[in-house]
This record gives sequence, C-alpha cells and structure tokens, in this order.
Amino acid sequence: MRLLTILLLGLALSTCSDESGVTVLHLGHGLDTGHPVHLGMEFMAERLAEKSGGTVTISIYPNQQLGSERQCLELVQIGSMAMTKVSAAVLENFAPATTVLSLPYLFTGREHVYKFQDSPLGKQLLTESEQFRLRGLVYFDAGQRSFYTKDKAVRTPADLQGQKIRVQLSNTAINMVKALGGSPTPISYGELYTALQQGVVDGAENNPPSFYTSRHYEVCKYYTLDEHTATPDVLIIGTEAWNRLTPEQQNWVQEAADEAVVFQRKLWQEAEQEALDAVVAAGVEIIRPDKAPFMEQTRSILDDYRDDPVIYDLIQQIQTMAPGEN
Repeated sequence: MRLLTILLLGLALSTCSDESGVTVLHLGHGLDTGHPVHLGMEFMAERLAEKSGGTVTISIYPNQQLGSERQCLELVQIGSMAMTKVSAAVLENFAPATTVLSLPYLFTGREHVYKFQDSPLGKQLLTESEQFRLRGLVYFDAGQRSFYTKDKAVRTPADLQGQKIRVQLSNTAINMVKALGGSPTPISYGELYTALQQGVVDGAENNPPSFYTSRHYEVCKYYTLDEHTATPDVLIIGTEAWNRLTPEQQNWVQEAADEAVVFQRKLWQEAEQEALDAVVAAGVEIIRPDKAPFMEQTRSILDDYRDDPVIYDLIQQIQTMAPGEN
C-alpha cells in the first residue's frame, strides 16, 4: 500500500511548469536535513534559481518522504519524479559499470577520489546510466565508509565473524562483508535505527556525518575507522526530465550542480570532524585499526573482476590516478 501511495504521488512530481511558466524539478531523497549532502542540494537549488532568474527551480523532499533510496530511483527512472540522490552502491543495480565506485580499498584517500571524480573518466562514468533512463549530474562527497557496532568492537577482520552487519542493497557491499567474515544484511536506511535497537543487526557501516545525523551512535558505541570504501553519492536526473529542458536550462542545471560540488566538499570535510567530535562526546569509542588485514582479506574482490574487461579496465585506470603514481 505504501509503495502504491508513493507511485501515485510520484505521478504528480515529475518535471512540471506552473501557470507562470516556472519549471519545477522535484527531488526526493532519504537523508536528514542537516546532512551535508542535503545542504549541497539546497545550495544547488539556490544557484539554479539565481541563474535562471527564478524560471527553473528545485523542490526538495528529504527524509524518505517519497520513499526509500531505491524507490526514489525507480520513480526517477519511470519519469514520475525528476531528480534524486543515490549512493553509487545502489546505482550499481541499475548501471553495472558504477560497481567500480564501491570496491573496497580502490581509492587511497580523498585526494585520489576527487582526482578521479573531476577527470574525464569520472564524468564519463556519470553518463553510463543514461541507457537506463538515469543521467548522473555530479558526485557528492560521501567520505569513506567504516564499521560501527553495538556490543563488540571491531579491531581486526576476525571481530566481524558472525556479526550481522547492515549493508546497502549492493552485491559489492554484500561480498565485502562476507569476505571479512561478517553476515551482510540489507536493510533500508530509514529502518536501520530500529533494527539496531531491536538486535536485528549487530552493526552497520557508513561515513561519520551519516553515523552522527542518523543518531545511530545512540545505539552503537564502537566506530572502527577502517575506511573500506569511498562510495560517493550521485545526483541523478531522469533522462525524461532532462530531455524536457531546453539546452539553456540544461546548462543552468549542470552549472548549478558543479558549483554545489565545490560547496559540498568543503562542508563535508568540516562535517566529518564535527561528527567525530560529537560521537566521542556521546561516549562512542573511535578505533583506528591497522587497515592492512582488511585490505588483504578483501583483495580477492578486485581480482575477481579480471574476467570483466569493462570493470577491470576501470579499476586499472583509477589505480593509476593515485597520488604518487605515474
């Protein structure tokens, strides 16, 4: 019933023009309004309104008002909603090449991530999903994901043995947790707090701002900064909505998105430290483990793509972009 309600509501939320001729792009997502990615999208909306003289605007619906991340993506795909924010881990179910963005320990750090995202290769990957009626506009910084747990601290991969760890609906994420000895359990982000409280799962994995703004630190008192993946958020517009825009309007949308990336990256870096300070003050133990055992135990995941020429070529190209590489 809830899905039917979402779909019916979505029919009214595609790109539309009101009587004054203003084009409104409706954007639904699942994040809290204090999250730096949401604030980045708000900045984009402001810049787009300025660039277009108020003739193109974005109406944002946060906090899963229009459904889960996957549901929002499906609404965009069928043209019932114009835009959404989606983790690249979820996007891989719609555009297989984006799987590379969720592979463990592929990126060496923030500088490497930004270098790739700003490169022609990174921008090309954004368009890979167009054949599935989804056009990537930009990557938003979502930091590096790490494990947090309720009752048992994770200091080595062995500590994940038997622990039920919430993951996104992503084969890559599922395989990573399996490789580390955990039991991967896909659960909607909006349902995770309750699942942690009730013991449905023993922990999860995410970046510091999400760990903080979701208030998961109230339940999980161990946060292990193993930083296994640097999976970005991707701002998506449906090709149906995109094609209804004029070339000038498309330029305004892309320019506003590009400017939002610069703003959001700075905001993200500030939010990461603020989040870590806040959860420590709330009694969370921050663990900085030796990453080598985690890297070694998940290395086979990258090697498994040797038989997939598309993904393996992307892996190699991204690795050559690492700082210090020729």
